Amino acid sequence: MQVPTYKRLMLFSGTANYGLAEEIATHLGMKLGEVEVSSFASSETYVRFAESVRGKDAFVIQSASDPVDLHLMQHLIMIDALQRASAKRITAVVPFFPYARQDKKTLGREPITARLVADFYEVAGVDRVLSVDLHTGQIQGFFNVPFDHLTALPLLADYFASLIDDDFVVVTPDAGRVRLAEKWTQHMSEFAGRACQLAFLHKQRRRDVRNVSETRAVVGDVHDRVCVVVDDIIDTAGTLVRGAETLIEAGATEVYAAATHAVLSDPATDRLKNSSIRQVVVTNTLPIPSEKMLDKLVVLSIAPTIASTIKAVFEEDSVSELFHGENQA
Repeated sequence: MQVPTYKRLMLFSGTANYGLAEEIATHLGMKLGEVEVSSFASSETYVRFAESVRGKDAFVIQSASDPVDLHLMQHLIMIDALQRASAKRITAVVPFFPYARQDKKTLGREPITARLVADFYEVAGVDRVLSVDLHTGQIQGFFNVPFDHLTALPLLADYFASLIDDDFVVVTPDAGRVRLAEKWTQHMSEFAGRACQLAFLHKQRRRDVRNVSETRAVVGDVHDRVCVVVDDIIDTAGTLVRGAETLIEAGATEVYAAATHAVLSDPATDRLKNSSIRQVVVTNTLPIPSEKMLDKLVVLSIAPTIASTIKAVFEEDSVSELFHGENQA
């Protein structure tokens, strides 16, 4: 008896960001697999796949959008169901990784929840993980399975290279994001053929109140220049808006903002709407409700990037070559 050696890719999605999953499937020239996801009266999640997954290479897409805990648990249950149905390999595609900002202890008796989430995925039975622009690269080390770290940097940087005629200043909202800003300047130089300067905002985060920080000064020359503030996440937008005000006070002519993940927790929409920021550019790693869409908000699709990575993983090709090494933390 001869055993066939061919592989078959199957793509599934949870309910968190179904639109993105459909875009990814379209770029791969396939359809999403059918899966029943529902809730019991007690609010417990139920999952059942509608077709056989035995021996298949299964990719399960789910972002950690609000409500985060519900969507995380849904993802884990889907992975568990695939494992028990004898899928050959299970890859969790997590465009926005949950609890990524809880990656270390800053005060006594705190958890390291990002590590706990990594353990959840491995216990559920995942064989590989794909995620986009982690808050900190060290999260990759929390896993004992292969982890592919994607980045939206080329997508965002190329957008600004075509949008702004003059050379602009890349500004990071705090010293911890200087490495990200350096990647922007390197990309603009090597791939976009544009020079740009680097500056950062000196910020102090309050430890007694979560999601509150104070921007104290601008380090770098932004006078009479267009500034692009780059970050990985826009949550309540407080840091971003205060940083933009500081840049205008320092003589910047215009301020733009770029981030991969648009969490947009209240009151982010109102803050951005009333801010001096001319345009906010994000990706669709998270779904953005219609009531949070602003005229100044531009959403770029990360679907082609994720689709190319899924194809590379399935065909056992290099992922880092897709990003020319820019996906390294």
